[in-house]
Amino acid sequence: MCQYSADNGHATDWHFVHIGGFATRGAGAICMEATAVVPEGRIAPEDLGLWADTQIEPLRRIVNFCHAQGAKIGIQLAHAGRKASTHAPWVQRKAGRGVPYTATADENGWPDNVLGPSDLPFSEIYPSPKAMLEEDMDVVVRAFVFAVERFDFIEIHAAHGYLLHSFVSPLSNVRDDRYGEQPLENRLRFPLRVVEACRRAWEGPLWVRISACDWAEGPEQDESGIWRQWGIEQSKIFAGEMQKLGVDLVDASSGGNWVNQEIPLKHGYQVHFAEALKQAHPSLVISTVGLITDPAEANSYIESGKADVISLARELLRTPHWPLLAAKELGVTVKAANQYERAWY
Repeated sequence: MCQYSADNGHATDWHFVHIGGFATRGAGAICMEATAVVPEGRIAPEDLGLWADTQIEPLRRIVNFCHAQGAKIGIQLAHAGRKASTHAPWVQRKAGRGVPYTATADENGWPDNVLGPSDLPFSEIYPSPKAMLEEDMDVVVRAFVFAVERFDFIEIHAAHGYLLHSFVSPLSNVRDDRYGEQPLENRLRFPLRVVEACRRAWEGPLWVRISACDWAEGPEQDESGIWRQWGIEQSKIFAGEMQKLGVDLVDASSGGNWVNQEIPLKHGYQVHFAEALKQAHPSLVISTVGLITDPAEANSYIESGKADVISLARELLRTPHWPLLAAKELGVTVKAANQYERAWY
């Protein structure tokens, strides 16, 4: 999860300790937080970035440490789109309810250079985006390509209302050109361009995180065949197109694109999305995520075929040694760092 602790996009000691801690506590695969491929693609000014050569070395230090602990490490490449130039969560909480989320130029933000598929803001207290031109899209595609490599796996962030998700959803994409409007193939066109370019540039494992549903009011598609919001039926098509391009894993999250979303939160509340994608594409590796905390229940999703991979976020922030606790409960062995083994065996 985003740590909002970078220095002009550069990883800091916080990231080294934070990510290194997972590697010493039995995590088999670690995905670095959403990392912007261009400066204006950051969610907040303190986000990680990978658009400059100087940002490589601090990340390499983290990768080398994780490898020394036997862990695999990947990175989530992202562009925040219309949800860019906002405050870090604790800054926003301190400001109070109703205060604009926008990070101003005086706060190292870029509110006049926020981009999206259309000029629709996420909400009235978020920045007002400019509709992207094709030249802007070309810049973003090249930036994603620059940022691939250097890790064990790459995950493209196409969820949570950020740029690529906002392109596929009819709630946020009202363009009248070949990148928008009602034909699903139009709304998929730019995200698939990014995926295809990354696949050509990167031979290693390529993952994509999607939001499988907008959680807006009403149906995904109305009786006349008009797509009203993004949902699982379109997600199945999206996943199939990505599989054709060579994507190895689709991580099924949801939400983040509709400010009035209503999500029925509970343990494993997104597993049914993963299950639907797995049924539609049996040979595609599917990951599930979202309020997964119980090891036995998490394992049941794998054993029942609802998902192939379990992803954890907040639970690892609360309990960074969760892999070791889960292994103990499930009766399997997971290697802790040598320095920690006395606590577990």
